[in-house]
Amino acid sequence: MAKRKPEIRIRSFGVYSNWDSQSKNLPKIEQFTTDVPADPGIEFGFIVNIKGAKNWELDYCIDHPGILDSQGLRRPPFDGSVFVKTNDWDFYLGDTIWEPIDDKLGSWRMTMELDGVTIGEKVFNVIPNRELD
Repeated sequence: MAKRKPEIRIRSFGVYSNWDSQSKNLPKIEQFTTDVPADPGIEFGFIVNIKGAKNWELDYCIDHPGILDSQGLRRPPFDGSVFVKTNDWDFYLGDTIWEPIDDKLGSWRMTMELDGVTIGEKVFNVIPNRELD
């Protein structure tokens, strides 16, 4: 019997309220945008709703513009995987900006894959505040 194709929908993307990763509650959307001001503590990303894929493995990746480690070397993209918890599940993929700001400026590509298929992708441009005025 063939697997039933899950239903995928991007619910929101942009700047969100601060998120506690230990909480069951997802952050609240504050502004729909892909241009993110480089303010320390700002939360940005996107939420995807997945229906009909309980227990499937979801892979995610945040490819940042070149965040440096303590030795001054570029860190690899942040990636990982989680299992879809229910048959109607919302997943938030996002990050925040922290000091120093300079290595956070540029394009942040966030992707999600389910069963090897890209189900969500957004590119956010983190830019200095003066460029948003």
